[in-house]
Amino acid sequence: MDSARSTDSGRKAAAGTAGIGYLPPAGQTLMKLVVTGPFGVGKTTLIRTLSEIPTLHTEEVMTQASAGVDRLPGLPDKGTTTVAVDFGRLTVPGDLVLYLFGTPGQERFFPLWQDIARGALGALVLADTRRLAESFAVMDMVEEQGLPYAVAVNRFPGAPDHDDEVLRRHLDLHPDTPLVQCDARDRHGSIGTLIALAEHVLTRLPQEPAMTVPTVPTVPATSAPATTAVTADPA
Repeated sequence: MDSARSTDSGRKAAAGTAGIGYLPPAGQTLMKLVVTGPFGVGKTTLIRTLSEIPTLHTEEVMTQASAGVDRLPGLPDKGTTTVAVDFGRLTVPGDLVLYLFGTPGQERFFPLWQDIARGALGALVLADTRRLAESFAVMDMVEEQGLPYAVAVNRFPGAPDHDDEVLRRHLDLHPDTPLVQCDARDRHGSIGTLIALAEHVLTRLPQEPAMTVPTVPTVPATSAPATTAVTADPA
């Protein structure tokens, strides 16, 4: 009888929590990624566009106090800024769950960047063709942290257009570093940036068994059967 009551209680509890869906089901591989880049480059927009769950944002209204610190040329409509972290989640084909941690873009928040990046397996560095040079300090930080990364050039309306070869030369990218152009407001193109990064990360990690991430993005998957967390080599 005690066993019967316990089973019934378990069913009721399961029914009460069905549909919440914030924790990934079993059978998925988990990967922490950092979405980073200079101030006003579209990091918050990208995470908001991609996340399959309600996103966490720590945006605050910009005030006169930051007028001499935060440079706004090319950003006439910028009225808020991230002061801590953005967070979202995306499941891609192959039962790969990407946890997205967005960082603030201003230099005064760089010490916080190291805390956010701890445990991450890779970084997506956003760039703006109107201000490419501002991405160098961020790429330097990512490289110093030893993180593999991809560069996503966010195409802003009215920004100069360049082909990939020109951008790679101006950003001085290693031949193996993925570069993708996207519009952070467009879900389909933005998913492609994360898949390029995930593929790049997975080729650098020993996998048992080996995993292949499909190159063509589709509608995110939501279910499967045992959970595996991909972790960085402690060495």
